[in-house]
Amino acid sequence: MLEYQPGSAATARRARRFGAWALVLATLACAVVTGAAAGDDDEDEGSYAIGLWGDLPYSDLQATVGIPNLIADMNAHELKFSVHDGDLKAGSNSLCDDALYERSLAFFNTLRAPAMFTPGDNDWTDCDRPSNGGFNSLERLDHERQVFFATPFSMGQRRLRQQVQTSALCLGSGGGLVPCVENRRWIVGRVVYATFNVQGSCNNLCDTLPDPAEFAARNAANIAWLRETFSQAKAHKAAAVMLISQADPGWDLSDGTRAPLRDPKTLAETDGQPDGFQDFLLALRDEVIAFRRPVAYVHGDSHYYRVDKPFLDAQGRRLENFTRVETFGDNAPNGTNDVNWLKVKVDARSRDVFSYQAMIVPSNRVAVPAP
Repeated sequence: MLEYQPGSAATARRARRFGAWALVLATLACAVVTGAAAGDDDEDEGSYAIGLWGDLPYSDLQATVGIPNLIADMNAHELKFSVHDGDLKAGSNSLCDDALYERSLAFFNTLRAPAMFTPGDNDWTDCDRPSNGGFNSLERLDHERQVFFATPFSMGQRRLRQQVQTSALCLGSGGGLVPCVENRRWIVGRVVYATFNVQGSCNNLCDTLPDPAEFAARNAANIAWLRETFSQAKAHKAAAVMLISQADPGWDLSDGTRAPLRDPKTLAETDGQPDGFQDFLLALRDEVIAFRRPVAYVHGDSHYYRVDKPFLDAQGRRLENFTRVETFGDNAPNGTNDVNWLKVKVDARSRDVFSYQAMIVPSNRVAVPAP
């Protein structure tokens, strides 16, 4: 019987055999880990959670106290990703300087999960107001594209790759057409998500220095991106679609204090203001009806948290598969009072796919302190 001797030929052979088995075991272990990762991806088709917020911060107190509290609260939950639906500051008496966008980028990159953003009118269309610094609005949008949308990846401590509207369809500050890189799309499991640069202030048709040419180009790009999104959702056999933009376009005649008044059957605006939304809403209605499965439309703008079903067809019948979701928004006179977020549970196996939970940040409570 050959005894084990360090450094012997037999030892070397055994070492080689052991090394071979170690390689096999390592390969199997790698396969198991890979399989587990694939299983995690498959869970995306089941249940996960996302975070929605927007119209924040509007004051120094919100920026220095409310938003850090909100981000800490979001980071305490296991989120697949979050989306800020526009307005990084107040619309009046606040500058659209470069520091604004750098501060916002820092907020987004403090979030543990992938962080998405779609611009708001206070971020660019209203930057030409004297109280905002009298900037060129399109130059500010181009700057946002450089700061937030320079790559096909999200922001946040974990990144998620997105599809980007790279066709040169939007009007840039130089007068030529540029890619609408702020319009993004991504798929998690069996749900398709997309953002659209749809703005308050009549979608850039009113307020200071309205720009009909800019609106026309961007509106056509948004409609094209909308139709492509639903086409992809059908090809993917998606269980649902979620769309995110900034503007509250108005859906009916019910609330002129918060949104444009609109004939719910024709979708024509009735309050005498320039209508920057009708064509987009008509295209959206066609796609929602044809898709048949759940569609959530997320927006901010009017600072009033609600989840409802205001969309009607041309005959006045409610679109049962459509849900409007408006995120919390600034209530600056009351400090951090409405600096909160919305948690959405996404379960592709459920009938409605999306369920909504208002997340009142305990440390931001004002009227009724946390127990």
